[in-house]
Amino acid sequence: MVDKNRDDMEPDARGDEPQEPKVHDKRKIDPKTGEPRPDAADRAPDGGDGLSDDDLALLADAEKDLVAEYRDRAARAEAELENFRRRVERDRQANREAVIAEVIRSLLPAIDDLDRADAHGDLVEGAPLTLVSQKLRAGFEKYGLRRVGEVGEPFDPNIHEAVVSLPDPDVEVETVKDVIQPGYVLGERLVRAAKVAVSAPPSA
Repeated sequence: MVDKNRDDMEPDARGDEPQEPKVHDKRKIDPKTGEPRPDAADRAPDGGDGLSDDDLALLADAEKDLVAEYRDRAARAEAELENFRRRVERDRQANREAVIAEVIRSLLPAIDDLDRADAHGDLVEGAPLTLVSQKLRAGFEKYGLRRVGEVGEPFDPNIHEAVVSLPDPDVEVETVKDVIQPGYVLGERLVRAAKVAVSAPPSA
């Protein structure tokens, strides 16, 4: 009896040896040296869908344009944020000055009373009312409050309110002749205009 399995163990009828399986090593790193294989970067993927040099150049240009666009956007966003911060700070300062000006404006009648008392000689050295006046004025000056309206200075409608105007041949421009009520300025903000009498050159 012939063993049929024996044919599988021997070379085929043509005398060929059994075929060994072929292994294709596609690793990009040489397992022995650990170095990239020379053709790893240049080898096109199987299937023939590799990019040409022109395609790679177009992709590189597109990447540069995209990076430039995002950098420009980031720069513009940073500039807008800085402008926003400046506006907020400017508005905060303006609101602070407005509140201080309103508080000072409400206390100006008391300052006027102290001025009148001083003009009548009631504020003597060391008197309690004199000390109160000094402390009150020092507190206002700390916030930048200054008095406006002096006899002899040119009339300025931005800080003066002319209560009366008298012709005077000795002046060439409108000039403050008398201060009826002093004015006050806080920084660049007018708290109260000075009420004044004005000497004006005679009209032609």
